Amino acid sequence: MNKNKSLPVIKKAVALRYDQEKEGAPRIIGKGAGHLAEKLIELAREHDIPIHEDSDLLEILSRLDLNEEIPPETYVIVAEILAFVYRTNDSFKP
Repeated sequence: MNKNKSLPVIKKAVALRYDQEKEGAPRIIGKGAGHLAEKLIELAREHDIPIHEDSDLLEILSRLDLNEEIPPETYVIVAEILAFVYRTNDSFKP
């Protein structure tokens, strides 16, 4: 067995939705690994949806079921990401 060969990295992705008026916390609306993760990322790019990479947060969120609210222990980091997204969106408005 050759220990120098690394295992292939399987891409993972989780998609969140948050509607402050209708939901108490962001929800998982999509998730997947491999081809499905690549498709989620491709769709996000096609629709100008910001993408944030955080492997630790991804591991936590990928364990949740679809339509499940994110756990309270992730609120702070997700809020920071959402704040970044909102600021970015505001800076690109005409």
